[in-house]
Amino acid sequence: MNRKTVFSVSLMLLFFVSCNSNKKEVIDVNSIKIEGVSLDNTKLWQANLETTEGIKKMQRMMNSFSEKENVAAYASLKGELEAEFSNIFQKCTMKGEAHNQLHNYLKPMIALFEGLESSNLKTCKTSFKTMENHLAGYLNYFE
Repeated sequence: MNRKTVFSVSLMLLFFVSCNSNKKEVIDVNSIKIEGVSLDNTKLWQANLETTEGIKKMQRMMNSFSEKENVAAYASLKGELEAEFSNIFQKCTMKGEAHNQLHNYLKPMIALFEGLESSNLKTCKTSFKTMENHLAGYLNYFE
């Protein structure tokens, strides 16, 4: 199976499991693979502090989000996440292949932002869960 298929199947399984449980699920961070992002041979890429802090802020926003049945709240969350996303780009000092890999990591988030602004609650929830996993996967590629 290719990486995209494994990632898609993993997300679908995660979605189905989360639908059947009211408990806060624990994300298996080590199993998260991001399509298009690779390691520096077997090592993590060195990210600048501002990038890592920006990702951590986005994770905190996601973790503190509690209005999961409110479509308008997802749109508000989207605005907050996009503002931090923009800060990451503005403060990025990375160069070379590490910079390229960071862009490979960040680019898929744009589509997830759009899903958070949907008028369909199910779409919002799916985008939220995918974004949560995507953010959790950051430390699998960057330090």
